[in-house]
Amino acid sequence: MKTRAAQRRTVSAVILSMACIALALSIKDNANGDPQAVSLSRTGTHTAATVSLSPASLAFGNQSVGAASAVQTVTLSNTGNAALSITSLTVKGTNGSSFAQANTCGSSVAAGATCTVSVKFAPSATGSSTASLSITDNASGSPQTVSLSGTGNNPVPTLTSLSPASAVAGAAAQTLTLTGKNFLSSSTVTYNGVGHTATFVSATQLTISLSATDQAKAGSYAVAVTNPAPGGGASSPLNLTVASPIVSLSPTSLAFGNEPADMTSTAQSVTLGNTGNAALSITSLALAGANASDFAQTNTCGSSLAASATCTIVVMFTPSVVRTEAASLSISDNSSGSPQTVPLSGAGTHDVLLSWAASSTPGAVGYDVYRGTTSGKEGATPLNSLPINGTTYTDANVQAGQTYYYVVTAVASDDSTQSANSNEVSATVPSP
Repeated sequence: MKTRAAQRRTVSAVILSMACIALALSIKDNANGDPQAVSLSRTGTHTAATVSLSPASLAFGNQSVGAASAVQTVTLSNTGNAALSITSLTVKGTNGSSFAQANTCGSSVAAGATCTVSVKFAPSATGSSTASLSITDNASGSPQTVSLSGTGNNPVPTLTSLSPASAVAGAAAQTLTLTGKNFLSSSTVTYNGVGHTATFVSATQLTISLSATDQAKAGSYAVAVTNPAPGGGASSPLNLTVASPIVSLSPTSLAFGNEPADMTSTAQSVTLGNTGNAALSITSLALAGANASDFAQTNTCGSSLAASATCTIVVMFTPSVVRTEAASLSISDNSSGSPQTVPLSGAGTHDVLLSWAASSTPGAVGYDVYRGTTSGKEGATPLNSLPINGTTYTDANVQAGQTYYYVVTAVASDDSTQSANSNEVSATVPSP
């Protein structure tokens, strides 16, 4: 019986493909069918992350400069079978600074998971803005991008207050301060339908200069702020109330009639009233005209007269010459029609002033004055209609250049007894 020699076996493996690996185990021996073979195989699986972005672009439309838009979102999905490794997630592009993002993605997104990227648009200037959301990762096609677009518009301004909130008609030029928001250096202010160039102080404050013409009439005037296109528009208006004092004078003229030269008339008065809705500011209350020096005034008005208040101006006439004289009371103030005037008139006349010592006649209660144009020929009827209670008398009914003669008698209470005539005096009236 033969002894079989020891068998020697050789094993080898062959790679057949990348996806499907097939191996054959080969056994070399002395048995029938040598070599014997055993087939070995295994199918390999490929692993990778895959990015899906929805939506692929964001359009923000028109947005006011300096204000942030509503948030828009992008959903990032990892549809692959391996974790997505994110190395950067940023906004890039010419106008990248006008867009901002926040996200929940972190540095890795698991297979089959999603995360959210929130984007806002806040333009810093008017006009079109573009940028992109850029995601750098380990997925095919990295970096992935989402296009971003929007247009910057001027904002609509808001006007919240005016200072001052009221003015006085006829007042000097003043500065009006406007407070609100969204003001621009190119904003304009409309006052009573007329545009005014505004001085830009800040996004919340503008000023304009109101002239005396702007405030010439009482009333309520609309003030609004307008920003230019693109966008822009007008704010809701606020009202500036222009108040006005109104002068009333009663009477509107004073006539003093005839007054002996160098004699002061009885006082006459004028009532000055303010019937308006603002204080009357009085800058001057004086006499004017060719004969102003023969009139005098005193008043209770002061420098200001409140709405609905009155004051009194007292005027007197002291003619220095024999003639008709005229002047005016002139009132300069902040009301319409200033200065207001009250015409004054009067006539200076000649007169004869008589005076005497009191009578010692018992029972004398008054005196009668008699006049004549010839010495010793005084008339029988006294110049006075009632006994004079005093020791002076002014004869104003005289003619220039005429000489007059006078006597005085004392009168008893029953007017039946008179004293003897006083000594006769004479007076010659000067010629004009």
